[in-house]
Amino acid sequence: MTTDPDTGTFTVPAGSRVWPLGGDTALVPRTAEIAQACHALLEVDDERLDRWYPEFGERPTPEETRAALELTGRAWREGSRLPLAVAVKAGNGWRLVGMVDLEIDDTPARSGTVDCWLDARFEGRGLTTRAVSAVLDQAFGPLGLSVVTWFVRLTDQRGRSAARRLGFVQEGVFQQGAFPDEGDEAVFRLRTDGWRGAANRSRTAEPGSGGPSH
Repeated sequence: MTTDPDTGTFTVPAGSRVWPLGGDTALVPRTAEIAQACHALLEVDDERLDRWYPEFGERPTPEETRAALELTGRAWREGSRLPLAVAVKAGNGWRLVGMVDLEIDDTPARSGTVDCWLDARFEGRGLTTRAVSAVLDQAFGPLGLSVVTWFVRLTDQRGRSAARRLGFVQEGVFQQGAFPDEGDEAVFRLRTDGWRGAANRSRTAEPGSGGPSH
């Protein structure tokens, strides 16, 4: 993939793995191949991004971004993670506007945890619903997971609505969560028999969540 350092847009070579979401939107693997585009996204002024790279204590440098993406790419190849970026068409290329991640627990139960963040300028367009829906298709399809968990801040009404719209059921509250400054989190879970698949993507007219979820 080739990235324009001035605009942050990039092109996807023919044959590259892409998950179309419709409406000139797609998911692309979040690997070192799009390090420049990812770093441009990380420069968005949004403190909610800090939870995606907590090991740095502050926003990463371009070199740190590339190193982190090399690790996520390795995890993808090893089957322990599905790291993706949300991209929208921009001229003849693509621009990143968010991230969605599926961490896979290597246990007999075959479970996973999903997380999603969108640039605030692209909230309310149903992108989170479409992005997480595509990831769930992979989770309950090729990856063979039995259950997926989604932690959403109690104050994030959009996130909670998106989770319910996709069939997640709230099973409890995680007090103070993994990020105490963000408050308590609702614990949503979705099991294989509750997943309705592509039918959910026909309902994306409702605004999706732009907020982060652990």
